[in-house]
Order: sequence, then C-alpha cells, then structure tokens
Amino acid sequence: MANKQDSGEVVPSGISVRAAEIAVALFLLTLGGLVMYDSVRLGFRWVGDGPEAGYFPFYIAVLICVSSLGVLSQVFFGKRRGEHKVFVEWDQLRLVLSVLVPAAIFVFGIQMIGIYVASVAYIAFFMVWLGKYSWFKSVLLGIAVSVATFMMFEIWFKVPLFKGAFNPLSFLGY
Repeated sequence: MANKQDSGEVVPSGISVRAAEIAVALFLLTLGGLVMYDSVRLGFRWVGDGPEAGYFPFYIAVLICVSSLGVLSQVFFGKRRGEHKVFVEWDQLRLVLSVLVPAAIFVFGIQMIGIYVASVAYIAFFMVWLGKYSWFKSVLLGIAVSVATFMMFEIWFKVPLFKGAFNPLSFLGY
C-alpha cells in the first residue's frame, strides 16, 4: 500500500522508523526494569564471599535501561525527529507475520502436545498453506519427519524430547 502526497509522489505506508524505535526502546526498558526488580529481590550487592545471585543481572539490566532511555531521547530530541521514514511496509509486515504467528503457535503447541505431534501439524500446515500440497501428502510427510525424529532421539540416541503437558504419545510408553 502506498499513499500519494500533494506533489503526486507515491510514498509507501507502514510502520515508521520512529514508531519502531519507540516500541523497541519501551519493550527493552520494561524488560530491563523487570530484571532489575527481580535482581533486587535475589540480592544485587557484593557481599563478603562474592556477588549475590542478582548482582550481574542487575547491572546488565541497568545498562539496558540506560541504553533504552538513550534511544528514546534521540527519538524525541534528536536531529531526525521530524523524519517519517518507513521501517516496514504493511505488505512486508504481513509476509513476516504469516511465518511468525504460526511459529509462535507451534512453540505453544510444543508446550501442550509435545514436539512430535506439534511438528506434524506445523509441517502439514505450511505445506498446504504455502506449498499448496494436498492434505494427504502434507500430513503423511509431517508424520514421516516426526517418526524419523522420534526414532533418532528417543530410540537410537536415548535422548528424550519434550512430550508436552498432555503427552499424547503416552500410549507408546514414552
């Protein structure tokens, strides 16, 4: 999508660099604040026998917060504050989210139903949606990949992978 200016010039629309910088700085400032808070709870001082558990995380969080405040001050008071460059256009963002959102759902699925079953669904979904393969082929390949991974890790290497909170493979004895 693009907008037309008064001069007739087409300007792309999307999320501005300024908005992206503000969002990331605020996110990191919040994250740093949470780490500082928890580090104080754990103890962030240097005591007789060395640093307490929160010592290093506290000072790393201080650096993150100071850096975030520096970015925010540049955004609001810097030379480029009037610029309106586009960080990402809406079409580009839509493409990124079309992969990011299913990946986030996949990570949540791993927590609930384990890596093997979630992988079947993830592979099949992407093959049908982006690859335009049939459901039969997609599910079959998803199962084949998960079975091969299961055999490699669980049986041959004896390294158990996460089965999820509901463990749908419990009937196999794993």
